[in-house]
Amino acid sequence: MKNIINKWFNAIILVAAAATPTVYAQTEAEFEEYVSALRSEALSKGYDSAIVEQAFSHVVFKKKIVKADRNQPEFVETLETYLPKRVPQWKVDKARVLYKEHKVLLDKIGKAYGVQPRFIVALWGLETNFGKIQGKYPLISSLVTLCFDGRRETFFKAQLWDALDILQFEKVPYEKLKGSWAGAMGQVQFMPSSFKAYAVDFDGDGVKDIWQNMGDVFASAANYLAHEKWNKDLTWGRQVKLPDNFDFNHAVPQKTRGRAHWLEEWERTEKTLSEWQALGVRRADGSDLPKVDLKAAMMIPDGENGRIYLAYDNYKSLMHWNRSYYFVTTVGYLSDRIAYPPVE
Repeated sequence: MKNIINKWFNAIILVAAAATPTVYAQTEAEFEEYVSALRSEALSKGYDSAIVEQAFSHVVFKKKIVKADRNQPEFVETLETYLPKRVPQWKVDKARVLYKEHKVLLDKIGKAYGVQPRFIVALWGLETNFGKIQGKYPLISSLVTLCFDGRRETFFKAQLWDALDILQFEKVPYEKLKGSWAGAMGQVQFMPSSFKAYAVDFDGDGVKDIWQNMGDVFASAANYLAHEKWNKDLTWGRQVKLPDNFDFNHAVPQKTRGRAHWLEEWERTEKTLSEWQALGVRRADGSDLPKVDLKAAMMIPDGENGRIYLAYDNYKSLMHWNRSYYFVTTVGYLSDRIAYPPVE
């Protein structure tokens, strides 16, 4: 009986092993057919044949990208654990050193776009560790793979056409188009659509280089925020302390149905600082809120038992960059650590 079971088990393994290459070959054939259809569609859209050939001749199916997209880890985190990981002391120290090193350029860009330089440096540090981790995936292969996977084909196909626009109209060399597995590029991790909308050729050399040119990198980040209604006279928000039995109906819900619903909830709950003060809201140290004519909305990233923030309008701009409470809070936190105490 044992021998019969072993023979049966080995037979199953052999069948599975024999089937695997066939399945992969089928997938590979389907991918090549899909790429051919994309190539034809690109030509029908009027893209230059040389650009199309350059873009699609090097496309390969990236199984790692599909795996990364479908299996993004879901860690049980709170801001109490997240902030120390994302903003350790060494990152604060490095941010302050680089802020000082690039201060002349940052001040020039900050003045031109109306964005405080500390926020530019914070975004730079959190997106790519100050340019060190930009991603090495070939952009076109990443986008085509994600299109082929089909889970978000419409979104990634739009990004693919934007990438071809960048090649044809922005004159960015094909070799530069590398980034994260999801298609985010450069030191500020712009998707192709964001590149088209916000990237800047700050030094006027004819190329919007968000990969190496620091003027273009900083100005592109600042331009993004400026276009999303950044206010240079405001900060991002502040952590606050609440009284016992606070009514959390005054806060923006922790979970909302997309950005439009989130903005509706912001408008519903927004109050002046004096109104928040009257409701018993205080600074994190227990002192009174600033006596200034400002409105703010309350954010509860971890729910009623976590850290609580009053957010100003600039918070909306950062949420447009990345609609994540954790990301925006981390940007604000790092920007505050860059600015205080003042860099000398």
